[in-house]
Amino acid sequence: MLDTCKKLGVISLGCDKNRVDTENALAYFADAGYTAVADLAQADVILVNTCGFIDPAKQESIDAILEAASYKSGKCKVLAVSGCLAQRYGEDLKAGIPEIDVLAGTDRYADLPAAVERALAGEKVTLTNGINDRHFTSKRVLTTPSHFAYLKIAEGCSNRCTYCAIPYIRGNYTSRPLDDLVAEAKELAEGWGVKELIVVAQDVTRYGTDRGQKQLIPLLERLSALDVRWIRLLYLYPEQVDDELIDYIASNDKICKYVDIPLQHINDKILKRMGRRVNGEQIRALIKKLQSRGIFVRSTFIVGFPGEGEEEFEELLEFLKEAHFYACGFFAYSKEDGTPAAKLPDQAGERVKASRRKRAYAVQNAVSEQDKAKLIGKTFNVVYEDIDYDRQMFAGRTMFQTPDVDGVTYFKSNNPVDVGGVYRVKITGVCGEDLIGEAE
Repeated sequence: MLDTCKKLGVISLGCDKNRVDTENALAYFADAGYTAVADLAQADVILVNTCGFIDPAKQESIDAILEAASYKSGKCKVLAVSGCLAQRYGEDLKAGIPEIDVLAGTDRYADLPAAVERALAGEKVTLTNGINDRHFTSKRVLTTPSHFAYLKIAEGCSNRCTYCAIPYIRGNYTSRPLDDLVAEAKELAEGWGVKELIVVAQDVTRYGTDRGQKQLIPLLERLSALDVRWIRLLYLYPEQVDDELIDYIASNDKICKYVDIPLQHINDKILKRMGRRVNGEQIRALIKKLQSRGIFVRSTFIVGFPGEGEEEFEELLEFLKEAHFYACGFFAYSKEDGTPAAKLPDQAGERVKASRRKRAYAVQNAVSEQDKAKLIGKTFNVVYEDIDYDRQMFAGRTMFQTPDVDGVTYFKSNNPVDVGGVYRVKITGVCGEDLIGEAE
């Protein structure tokens, strides 16, 4: 048995889906007698759960591994590396960073504690898995504040966009069983006190389709029956957002009137090259339909994709001006090994991609500033989460502000407030991505 006094330090990188994997790993280590510590210098074992999606994420993961490796000159005896980068570049990591003692793919979290025990005995351990191996679990230790949690409803992706490496790392789209998800959500609500469920997958709109039936709305019906306040949906693909789903989001009081739809571009030629299943006209019609129902829309776009000239990019900028997204993220195209887009001609240079990313943000920020100013004088429910001592204000989120992605709402209150509680806040100003208000 493992020493029950051993301490575990964790660095978790990447997306919210990877966060859930980290929470699964923490639960397995807790069962094995480990205590998680925030100070890596106090850890006997350090786990780095990596991201390997695009070049900046890979570099961040490598930097984190090297940082963790530096603690092996102190108390740390074992360095374990898991997740997407380990799955995709395991052999390279072993050769390039010999300080790694345990290397695990994307489906071996349950086996990490036993592998660490072997490493403590002096063995180098590699835990491999196929990209379509699936061992879903509801065992987890929350790393979020207790009033919200992520619920990962599927693994992998079968959309096969030409730029994306996820299918080659995480495999084909696989839905988790509906009853298992409801049971986990019930435990989060009743056992942890979670009031906001953030439903996540690479594509939540395709939940159940790999089993022959669209099941997102039936799942949301079951989740809505639980004692939760908000249910947030991340991420929706445009071709799957039909009238039935829009009506359901608009009519269910527990579903956040906010959707994150990765659109990636608006130009038809670029969309086709990306392997997307919609065209610009369909995208424009969808955004108008959602906004007409009072649903805030966030999106992400790729700039500098192969074949994107100035004309195609200008079309994207004009679309940003007309679409009025609540918020957007922009990524410079990353040429990923093994993807079809990596073989396309007309690859843009790094300076061009960086310039276009900067220009896209400038346009979107100007639009967003004007749109947020229109919220002044309106009142929204805000969940209180933190205090900003510099501003001498409370900080929280509206229904249309996702944790760690969007801005926050700063507000003053003449009455006491409790973390996780919801308060009516009148918006009085805007500061960049953030809203300013006063509790009523």
